[in-house]
Amino acid sequence: MKRIRRILNLERKPDEEGMALAIALIFGMIIMIMAATALSVASSGLKKADTDQDWNGALAAAYAGVQEYQSRLSNDNTYQQYGNPAAAFSATSAGSLTLPTGTQTNPAFGVGKSGTWATVAGSTGSAISTATFRYEVDNSQYTNFGTLRLRSTGRVGTTTRSVVADLRQDGFIDYLYFTNYEFQDPQQTGKPTTGSSSCLKYAYQGRPSGCGEIAFGGGDVIAGPAHSNDTMRICQASFTTKVTSSNPATTGLRYTAKDSNGATCTGQKFPGSTTQPGLESSIDMPTTLALPKRETENDLPTDVPRPGCLYTGPTDIVFNADGTMTVKSPYTKKTRTNAAGTSGSALADCGIPGTGTGQLGSTAGATFTVPANNLVYVQNVPTTSSDVNYTSTTASGMSTTSCSNNHVGYPIVNSSNAQLSEVVPTTTGGYGSASPCAYGARNGDAFVKGSFHGQLTIATDNYVYVTNDLTYVDSNSDILGLIGTNNVFVYNPVKLQNGSYVSLLGDSGREIDAAILSSSHSFVVQNFDRGGSRGTLTVKGSIAQNFRGIASNGANGYIKNYGYDARLRYLAPPKFLSPVTTSYGVTTLTEAKTAYAADGTPQ
Repeated sequence: MKRIRRILNLERKPDEEGMALAIALIFGMIIMIMAATALSVASSGLKKADTDQDWNGALAAAYAGVQEYQSRLSNDNTYQQYGNPAAAFSATSAGSLTLPTGTQTNPAFGVGKSGTWATVAGSTGSAISTATFRYEVDNSQYTNFGTLRLRSTGRVGTTTRSVVADLRQDGFIDYLYFTNYEFQDPQQTGKPTTGSSSCLKYAYQGRPSGCGEIAFGGGDVIAGPAHSNDTMRICQASFTTKVTSSNPATTGLRYTAKDSNGATCTGQKFPGSTTQPGLESSIDMPTTLALPKRETENDLPTDVPRPGCLYTGPTDIVFNADGTMTVKSPYTKKTRTNAAGTSGSALADCGIPGTGTGQLGSTAGATFTVPANNLVYVQNVPTTSSDVNYTSTTASGMSTTSCSNNHVGYPIVNSSNAQLSEVVPTTTGGYGSASPCAYGARNGDAFVKGSFHGQLTIATDNYVYVTNDLTYVDSNSDILGLIGTNNVFVYNPVKLQNGSYVSLLGDSGREIDAAILSSSHSFVVQNFDRGGSRGTLTVKGSIAQNFRGIASNGANGYIKNYGYDARLRYLAPPKFLSPVTTSYGVTTLTEAKTAYAADGTPQ
């Protein structure tokens, strides 16, 4: 019977019972290991999820720091002066930074292990750790170019990440073409600017008809961003990039589909699928150039550590391709003054005043290196005798009504043949005999031309005349700003010959490489309605003006060829004028090596 059981395997041996127990134990251990492994994997997954969440949150907190700093700048246009001079990132600008105090104390300016952090709004008490940030400011390029650099570090839990952002003021140079009013300058047309019939209104505010509205017409191609605070007239013109208006209309067209004569037209072209200008807030024009002029004062070592050059009365400037400039300014006595103008200095870096060889009042003028990253200001001859640049109105040819000789070569006069002399515009309310008169001997006018190499802004109390081509030697590094309180003119002198107006210039075409701004008047071609065709006016840069300027009329003047200098999106000419109210845009934003550990220790 036992043998039968063994054959049928119905009976176990004693050693087989031990093997079964061992197998059971082994399987039990495997199950336990698998369970432990699964638990470990799940746990590490949770830790990884938390780490990823903190990693992403820290970057978001760094971005929040940049936005918070932008908000502070927008609410206080002097906030660029604040920062922690002890921050490593601020080393190049530590001398121009101070910590805000009192109610303006900012925890985001903390540095080091004991320094403070600012809390991201809304992150306290959330499901994740509280998000915080701190930032450091580099304002070393603010005075020259209007740019700021910010390093912002975000922190969530034990994770930190940093970003570096370049910020620049939004302003006139963001546009190839900016205009406050879409009609011709009343100073040239004589249109009313006060009373119930005043033209100084936007079209959408009920401006009366007949104010000299100017249209973008057939053949006009605006190859860059354009904006008007007014309602544009657009007739068969093409806009290749963003175009905006401050016309608040929510229905219908935000522009007028008529030409300058009021005739309805079609064929307008806008970028992409858009059918009209977009809506954008108004940008207010400054009424004076007090801030640029301040940059030539020599008694403000903190605010103006590197004063520019101040010239008085008509000033002729020729740029040379080697990075020098030749300046003739016979009525300049001091090239830098204090705020009151009662004392001043005259150093070689702006040219030495006087009539000796190589001096500002000599026939050849003074030649010197273009001031680096700085500003030239041309002021009217002061009328106060205590001013160091004063010249009496009784001096020869220096009366307030002397408009026929500015002593630097304008207007063009031919003593042997009057028909070869320049006919100076004298239209009522224009820029001839009216004040300020063309070529007035006491005018703060700049006459500019040449091959420009450097970084500079030229600003004037009165007019800027571009007397010939004004081009960059190196279009990658050179940058120039032209600012006139009154008109910026494309010089186009004419003579009256045999009963017709003929251009006194023998060339055809004109190129201007610059950011151009007329804060109170226009960028306009002188004698746009006289002298015949002058070829093509090429502008590479930007144009901003209070009133629409005119380049041609009928067969006279220039054909427009305007192109935007894309560098102006992130780079401004030195000490260029900004709008009355402004915001700051981020031009570049990149992640950088983490600046601080979670405990605040610098990395």
